[in-house]
Amino acid sequence: MKAFRALKHYRLPPGSRLCLMDDGLPLKVLPEDPAIHCMTDLYRVPAVTTKASVSIEHALQHMIHTGVRMLFVLDDADILIGLVTARDITGEKPIRIAAEKGMTRNEISVQDVMIGQHQIDVLDLSEVERSMVGDIVLTLRDAGRQHALVRENRMQQTEIRGVFSISQIARQLDLELSVSDAVQSFSELEHILLRDD
Repeated sequence: MKAFRALKHYRLPPGSRLCLMDDGLPLKVLPEDPAIHCMTDLYRVPAVTTKASVSIEHALQHMIHTGVRMLFVLDDADILIGLVTARDITGEKPIRIAAEKGMTRNEISVQDVMIGQHQIDVLDLSEVERSMVGDIVLTLRDAGRQHALVRENRMQQTEIRGVFSISQIARQLDLELSVSDAVQSFSELEHILLRDD
């Protein structure tokens, strides 16, 4: 029989911190740095997901708990069927849906407000790998979106490999943004891009 041993234990020193997960992203970037330095790589960081049937309140609490502003919506076979953002949940969409369908806010599900798979545009990883941070900012601005998904084709199947978030890029550019004001966000980011030229 194997002989086991008890490990020595130590007193935790004052000022100890929790280890931060390494998501592979540098803390700071410049607009001309490789775009990949701002992409949340789903090989390194688990995707935060939900189901279409859950209530929007449950989805919002899940976002708050996990510190994200977008959830991937999966079906029962874990196939991506949509996205839901904090703006989809807290904006005008639920109010309009509640009025149209005669529902209360508590009855509205992710299915009612999500962006369906057929509406999702993606960037290609091979092009992202040849791009700069500034290129991604302009791409998001032109699309009027806070997020962009990045696809990779592997073994004849498309996978979502990564995500760009305007708030993540702003943090890495050392810029504080109001997450509720996309127009202001892009305006401030463009100012950074032009200043650094």
